[in-house]
Amino acid sequence: MTSQHKFPETIYDFTVKDAKGDDLDLSTYKGKVLLIVNVASKCGMTNSNYTELNQLYEKYKDHGLEILAFPCNQFGEEEPGSNEQITEFVCTHFKSEFPIFDKIEVNGEIAAPIFKFLKSGKWGIFGDDIQWNFAKFLVDKDGKVVDRYYPTTSPLSLEHDIKKLLGI
Repeated sequence: MTSQHKFPETIYDFTVKDAKGDDLDLSTYKGKVLLIVNVASKCGMTNSNYTELNQLYEKYKDHGLEILAFPCNQFGEEEPGSNEQITEFVCTHFKSEFPIFDKIEVNGEIAAPIFKFLKSGKWGIFGDDIQWNFAKFLVDKDGKVVDRYYPTTSPLSLEHDIKKLLGI
């Protein structure tokens, strides 16, 4: 007897939509270390975050790091554009090579299932809700969430944790 509604155990149990609206099974990333971030184009932290995410990606993508960026307009309406506009902005302004996904919500009733899962750990003093743009979740090679970082945490400050998970 199989259960069709088993509780997800890893992020590989999820399918998300890419920026073009196509389904992508996250099991595609099995064996990779993932940094999952809710992003925004018009946030005061946009430049520093994209710049540092690019630096991390450039340095560690060949070692097995993937960065998954999920645009979100829930905080100060700082991501108002369409998926196409967001992708164009990120690729033009920051030359980012990591994948940008479908715009989602990260808090509330209609939060994307992947973010409900990411937030289900025991985190900080703010409970489950994400506080602002650029919250970061670090996922190990087995698809388990190992850490969560506040929006104000600099991506480059995660380098030690990323290297540890990559085994380098």
